[in-house]
Amino acid sequence: MTQDNAFISIRHVNKFFGSFQAIKNVSMDIGHGEFFSLLGPSGCGKTTLLRMLAGFEAVSSGEIYIDGQPMSGVAPHHRPVNMVFQNYAIFPHLNVRDNIAYGLRKLKLSRSNRNEMVDEMLELIKLPEYGDRKATQLSGGQRQRIALARALILKPKVLLLDEPLGALDKKLREQMQLELRALQRTVGITFVFVTHDQEEALTLSDRIAVMSEGRDLQVDTPTRLYENPVNSEVASFIGTMNFFDGVVTSIKGDTVVIKVDGLGEVSAPAGKVSLLAGDSVSVAIRPEKFSLTDEKPDDVQYCVKGHLDNAAYLGERSHYYVRVEGVSQPVAVSAQNRNRTGEAEDRKRPVWLGWDSAAVVVLKDD
Repeated sequence: MTQDNAFISIRHVNKFFGSFQAIKNVSMDIGHGEFFSLLGPSGCGKTTLLRMLAGFEAVSSGEIYIDGQPMSGVAPHHRPVNMVFQNYAIFPHLNVRDNIAYGLRKLKLSRSNRNEMVDEMLELIKLPEYGDRKATQLSGGQRQRIALARALILKPKVLLLDEPLGALDKKLREQMQLELRALQRTVGITFVFVTHDQEEALTLSDRIAVMSEGRDLQVDTPTRLYENPVNSEVASFIGTMNFFDGVVTSIKGDTVVIKVDGLGEVSAPAGKVSLLAGDSVSVAIRPEKFSLTDEKPDDVQYCVKGHLDNAAYLGERSHYYVRVEGVSQPVAVSAQNRNRTGEAEDRKRPVWLGWDSAAVVVLKDD
């Protein structure tokens, strides 16, 4: 994604609240029709950036462009955006139809045109029979759909969503994730979504910006963020990661050979990291990339012996923690329970960890 084909372009944006800098020289581009997520922990700046897109906060320096137009000085109600908040802001004294139509009140529309637009929204959110229902009679998921319909009825070019699923329970939240993604594909407009939930961002997004302390650490697809994080902060925030200390011993083309504490000498793809022999690096391996066997495996490139320290049965998968000599922390291993029953296991037995070079991510943080 480049500025030339971006629908939203954020260029060198900074935001100060007094002496505190909430956003630090952020630049990123978002495409037309893209589901784009801002992901990070509380206080990382993601909601501040969303509010600057909406016009609720002014940019201290830099510029935001939407559809090629600079947004500095443009009031929120004149921007081609609309916003859905976490608390939905449903008006309790209005029924569903009037809540959805609320944004149309300043437009000179006939009653029939207004009703037609509301009917279209009710069909879009799959609540065609709910028009006359009171707002107080709605479930959390239904209120969320009404808030979406009220935002979309004005046909914005961009929909901004500030953790709109945060108030829902886990099962309903997962259901609404699928519905929200389907809705975005139907309407075809750009969604910019704020969340602190890594799985939610991976499920919904075309691309994700991982943010920390006001900076964008990496902007990439879910697959590349998970498989090829640019530094240890991204690697540890997106899912679970095992880290090992290592020293580069040699580089052969696109392959780097590293002496890793506890694992011995292993090879790995060099990726985009600039390395020299003698460099200290972090070696990262996802829990599901390890195999766990009671006997020494013969179908993997590398293996090391350890002792099972703990195990947790989670239904569809189990998590294991293995002590390996020379490694300070237990190694996390995740395995699908295809043939397991969840019965109690010997948690101190010797085991073998196996892995291949493709599972190894080499990180060199500045």
